[in-house]
Amino acid sequence: MKETIIDKSCELFLTLGFKSVTMDEIANAIGVSKKTIYKYFSNKTDLVTAVTNTMFEKISCGIDHVCGDNMNPIDEIFAIKKLVLDHLKDEKSSPQHQLQKYYPRLFHSLKQKQFQLMQKCVVENLEKGIEMKLYRKDINIDFMSRIYFIGVTGIKDNDMFPIKNYVMKTLMTQYLEYHLRAICTPKGILQLEKQLNEY
Repeated sequence: MKETIIDKSCELFLTLGFKSVTMDEIANAIGVSKKTIYKYFSNKTDLVTAVTNTMFEKISCGIDHVCGDNMNPIDEIFAIKKLVLDHLKDEKSSPQHQLQKYYPRLFHSLKQKQFQLMQKCVVENLEKGIEMKLYRKDINIDFMSRIYFIGVTGIKDNDMFPIKNYVMKTLMTQYLEYHLRAICTPKGILQLEKQLNEY
């Protein structure tokens, strides 16, 4: 039952937003009493924490799987983008913005975990790209991995990119193109353009 509550809550939070969805609505959607939910979660913050941790773990496992497929680093970046968007359902409710506004401590904790995960993944991607001559050998890997994280999280800023004006899938693709054109060799640009044509 606990997993069912987390799964249904995740679906509702991503569609309608963390703030908008009430415990009553979650109970109704599952077909149980609110009391049943409180048997597993002491309050809504407890439930939101469980949902965000579960989402993070699922995405982390998915990224590990993609990285284990040993594809070229440019294709890998686009595969990770697809995986994240599939899990977050194109972020129609701007979950990052709502977490930051209504659950700041949880948001900060999650951001730290995201950075640790992405830093390792991006550094490995950059090293592999240089080795395969898809990325320039003169790039500063530490700087580039950190600026990548700032960019990927920055495009989710609802004040800068209001969700009513921008589609997350398009923003992500545009950001990846911006990032990769800055670091790719001519050989890498060919691979990037192949990905963009498929998009």
